[in-house]
Amino acid sequence: MKISAINVYKVNLPFKLTFSHSQKNARSVDNIVVEIFVHEEGLRGYGEGGPRLYVTGETQESAIYSVRFLCLNKRFHWDLNDVNQIWDFVDSVSGGKKQNSALCALEIAMLDLLARKEDRNILHYLPRDHFTDEVCYGGTVPIADQDTVFRLCKILREYDIKQVRLKMGRDFEQNRQALEAVRQVLGSGCDLRVDVNGGWDLALTKKHLSFLESYGVSILEQPLPPHDHGWRDLAAIRKNNDLKLMADESVCSMEDLEKAIAEGCFDVINVRLSKCGGFSNSLKIIDRIRAAGLNYQVGCQLGESGILSAAGRALCAVSSDALYCDGSYDTFLLRDNLTTEHVTFNHGGRAVPLKGPGLGITVNRENLKRFSDYFITIQPP
Repeated sequence: MKISAINVYKVNLPFKLTFSHSQKNARSVDNIVVEIFVHEEGLRGYGEGGPRLYVTGETQESAIYSVRFLCLNKRFHWDLNDVNQIWDFVDSVSGGKKQNSALCALEIAMLDLLARKEDRNILHYLPRDHFTDEVCYGGTVPIADQDTVFRLCKILREYDIKQVRLKMGRDFEQNRQALEAVRQVLGSGCDLRVDVNGGWDLALTKKHLSFLESYGVSILEQPLPPHDHGWRDLAAIRKNNDLKLMADESVCSMEDLEKAIAEGCFDVINVRLSKCGGFSNSLKIIDRIRAAGLNYQVGCQLGESGILSAAGRALCAVSSDALYCDGSYDTFLLRDNLTTEHVTFNHGGRAVPLKGPGLGITVNRENLKRFSDYFITIQPP
């Protein structure tokens, strides 16, 4: 099948509420969407990436032009007939992290297109060793005042969510009040993680440690910036309690992971499709995490549309040994979606692998154009 053209859209997706973490105070999110055409067969494949400057160093603009650069690479297959062409292409351009969200969007679009051509679900191309027919997602609570945290936790309680990730900033008292609210509403049986997005220094982290432990927090995610010199000191202190350290922004590539394994500071790694460069890279990272005897969670980007949520669902479905799964927040967070379907979890955070060809979703092209103010078209060389 010969690819006719590729469009790359700059999209802005509005939220229902302000979602804050230590790096951002957001009412909307900026993503990219790749759309691949095969005119002769009337086929389209879609992929999405979430470029984040504080994660991979990408912006929307740089990610769009990275897709263009990737498509004009001599190893890119404009005549696409076999999934191994996709894997070989990704292997040939992988390395570092500066184009990971772009590579993610392009790879997913290629997989979606090929799967639709072959009338298969994208899961057909993924390993089945750790397949599960039911995914269990957790909830996420942003940085907010105590009343807002109470309100959001009551919604999570209504959905019978048992795993919660609480975002924290630099305000110690606000963090204490938020933890108090979570425990009051969701009780001691809720598995509680704290995510800082690299917003603390070592002194502030130390100040929080005993307090986090007293509230039964199980995992502290990315308290320090990736290149902070305090990680080894923190890891040594943390070994005196049950609190586990999770890396997120510190591990975006296999190179990052090898460094993290060698330094021995982390117990858990957060693997996200957009952050890690798509399925091929994410699955290799997960295999290396397993071999190193560490744990992992399958995470998500803030503000994924149904395209990236569907891809995340597929990754979760082949990751039954993941400690946690985050994502599929479409209905809760987005004012409107790029897909006809809202890829949202059900009561208890439960969700099943999506059915149907490709990603198992239908892109609303009117919404794609409505939420985009810029796109480029890439033609075959």
